[in-house]
Amino acid sequence: MIESIVHPLPHGIHLHCHASGAPGRPVLLFLHGFPEGAFIWDELLAHFARPEHGGYRCVAPFLRGFGRSSTPAEVEAYRAKHLVRDLAALIALESPNAPLAALVAHDWGGAVAWNLANQQPQCMERLAIINSPHPGAFLRELQHSPAQQDASQYMHFLCRPDAEALLSANGYQRLFGFFDTPAGQPPAWLTDAVRAQYRDLWAQGLTGACNYYRASPLRPPRPGDDSVMALTLPPEMLTVSVPTLVLWGMDDPALLPGLLDGLPDWVPELQLRPAEGASHWIVHEQPARVAQELGRFLLQNK
Repeated sequence: MIESIVHPLPHGIHLHCHASGAPGRPVLLFLHGFPEGAFIWDELLAHFARPEHGGYRCVAPFLRGFGRSSTPAEVEAYRAKHLVRDLAALIALESPNAPLAALVAHDWGGAVAWNLANQQPQCMERLAIINSPHPGAFLRELQHSPAQQDASQYMHFLCRPDAEALLSANGYQRLFGFFDTPAGQPPAWLTDAVRAQYRDLWAQGLTGACNYYRASPLRPPRPGDDSVMALTLPPEMLTVSVPTLVLWGMDDPALLPGLLDGLPDWVPELQLRPAEGASHWIVHEQPARVAQELGRFLLQNK
C-alpha cells in the first residue's frame, strides 16, 4: 500500500511524499529526476516494504519544484545547497535515530544524492545511483568530450524562458518525446495510465523542474556560452566514502558511457553494474533488474 504524506521541513519547505512500510523501520529514500515524480518508485516502495524483502520504511519525495511540493519562484532556490538541505531535513524526520539504510536516486535526484553523500555521509549507510553522473565525471566530459557536449545540448533548451510553454504545447508532446525509443516510438511501459500520471504531474507546473537546469553551472559549452570550460571542482567536493552501487543503462542517449570512467578515483567502495539494452529510463524498462540489484546491494555485509 502506498500512502501520500506531506513533510513540513523546518526551513519552510514542504515535501509531498509517497511512502510504504512501517515508520521506525530502517529507511530507504528514493529520489526521482526530470521530468518525473515520486510515483515512478511506487512498485519498489511496495516491494522493499514487504517483510521478505527487508521490511523497510520506503519514502519517495517529490523534489522541490515538482508536483505538490514547495516550488520557490527564484532560480537560485534550486542550487545544490538548497536541495541538499531539503534532503537532510527529510532524513532527520523519517530516520531520526539512525542513518538511512540506503539512498537510491536517478537523474537529478542522483545529482543531489552525490552532493549529500559527499557532504553528509553520516546520513546514509549506502548510496545507489541510477543513470546520474558523478559531478567530477560530468564536468570532465562536458569540458573534453565532444560526444557528451553534443548529447547535453538539450539542457540549453530547458533553460529558455519559454521552455515551459514549449514543453506544454500539443499535450506535452515534447516531454513525452523524452521517453521515445531510438526508433522514435513511445516505449511499451508508457501506457495510458502512466501517461495520465505524467499529465497530472506536469499540469501542476513545469517552472520548478526547468529551474534545476537554469540554476546549474554544469551545462555544455556552445557559441557565446562556454563558462563551463573555466569551472573547477575541488577534490574534497567529489569524494564519496560510503559503499556505492552505480547501475547504468548503457543505451542512455543523453548520459554516455564515458561518464563511468574514473569513478573509482572518487568512490573507493564502488560497485558498477552496466545494464546492456537499457536506456536512461531503466527504472521503467527493467524494474525486476533494478529491484534485484538493489536487493543484492542491501544484503551485502549484513
